[in-house]
Amino acid sequence: MTEIVAPDRAAGDDAGPGPDERERGEGSSALRLALLVAGTLAIGILGSFTTLAVVAALIFMIFMHELGHYITAKWSGMKVTEFFIGFGPRLWSFRRGETEYGLKLIPAGAYVRIIGMSNIEEVPPEDEGRTYRQKSYPRRLSVAVAGSAMHFLMAIALMFGLLALHGEAAPLDSDRWAVGAVTPDSPADEAGLVPGDRIVAVDGEEVSGFPQVSERLRTRPGETVSIDVVRDDVRTTLRPTLADQHPITGDEVGFLGVGPRYDLVRLGPLTAAVEAVERTGTTMWQSLTSLGAFFSPSGITGYLDTISSGAEGGSEESEASGEPAADPDARLLSPVGAVRVASQAAEVGWAPVILLLFLINVFVGVFNLVPLLPLDGGHVAVATYERIRSRKGRRHFADVTKLMPLTVGVVGVLVLVGLSALYLDIANPASNPFQ
Repeated sequence: MTEIVAPDRAAGDDAGPGPDERERGEGSSALRLALLVAGTLAIGILGSFTTLAVVAALIFMIFMHELGHYITAKWSGMKVTEFFIGFGPRLWSFRRGETEYGLKLIPAGAYVRIIGMSNIEEVPPEDEGRTYRQKSYPRRLSVAVAGSAMHFLMAIALMFGLLALHGEAAPLDSDRWAVGAVTPDSPADEAGLVPGDRIVAVDGEEVSGFPQVSERLRTRPGETVSIDVVRDDVRTTLRPTLADQHPITGDEVGFLGVGPRYDLVRLGPLTAAVEAVERTGTTMWQSLTSLGAFFSPSGITGYLDTISSGAEGGSEESEASGEPAADPDARLLSPVGAVRVASQAAEVGWAPVILLLFLINVFVGVFNLVPLLPLDGGHVAVATYERIRSRKGRRHFADVTKLMPLTVGVVGVLVLVGLSALYLDIANPASNPFQ
């Protein structure tokens, strides 16, 4: 998000560092850059290059967020003095025109510095016309929402690629399915069914989707049935005797012991584009309702229970007392948790990784639009308030100092949630959802 950050030296220090100071600074920056490169290589060697790729993807998402602010600010005629990836000590930078670009040591975010974001920032009189606060409402709004807009555009692009290039599983009632798994020692296993077989008929009657096969078999507990199977384009008839009880639920139904695997179906470019937009919109609404549920009294209580369970190393006491244990997955992921989950997803394939990055982009985009400073949505709220209060060509400027207590409280909550999420992801990681 756009941030107001203090410059690295006093505004009046036009002379800059002396030769010795500059030489020491360059040597220090080179050392820090070498340490960052070494740390990156260590992640790839000691962890995996998949993990490194996931980290790079997350950093790219942050970069695109800030690029959205940068482009719209430049387009609006605002003065942008800095565009940095990371926080902390400067590793490397260069200046083009009035903007300094570069990298900092801690790759935990990024920022674009636009002058005059609020009434509390002092700027030289000659630059006042190029401040954020002096621009029109549409221009300020475009800059404030540009970061989230970039996340939504990336989400649409990711979903489009998933649907058009990789494909998604055919619908449940589709005939584009095959046996994906066979339960050991089940009637299917004893009859010789193997993954990849296609069941095309039951007792001589053609069937299509897996639900239709299941419906025919469930009504025949304990009976011997005839099923036609296509394997390697050869049609064969098998005669398994169905179990008379489901081994897990205990229901008295016919049980064969197979699970379906659906073929991947690629959508056409136009269909994929429309579907990607629709799914992004649906996920935006789901993210918004999830945020509301998380910060509700019951959601906060559940999160505290999750933290408590993490501190105890499990939920045995809750189970012993009869109280429901906290859901280990009902929590926010820290960057560490996101990288871990994405790395686990990559063990299954890159499609789950793309889906996870899609979900992260949508959630971050929605979260940044929460109407509280210092989030981007807070700048939207302030600009909208100023627009409403302005009358007859006279601009009203909100006094941001009055919002400082609330802003400090928001920052405190974000820090606490972030640290607790990091603690949970390290001390008690959630189970692998891709196993």
